[in-house]
Amino acid sequence: MTVPSTVAGRDRPRLIRVTLPYHLRNLAHIEGDVTLEIAGAVTIRSVLDALEARYPMLCGTIRDHDTLKRRPFLRFFACEEDLSLEPTDMPLPEAVASGKEPLLIIGAIAGG
Repeated sequence: MTVPSTVAGRDRPRLIRVTLPYHLRNLAHIEGDVTLEIAGAVTIRSVLDALEARYPMLCGTIRDHDTLKRRPFLRFFACEEDLSLEPTDMPLPEAVASGKEPLLIIGAIAGG
């Protein structure tokens, strides 16, 4: 029996790309984008869970240890959209979930 591709593809891990700001790449000794394997739904939460599991030194730098809320002065972007205030369990755009576009974690700039 052949399983429909939509059902078969759901359980297969997906490779996604994440672009981090320089200071976080430096802390984790990363050059360039990070490629992560995500099983299940591709959300900001699942991406950050995978990122912190692979690079434990980033725990607490992107989101708070206790509340898991985004740290001030960091923003999440995908496909030219600011997702910083969206629920972290919201599915990311298909272009990010398929690896065509990266999830961007950007350090915000403050000042006048």
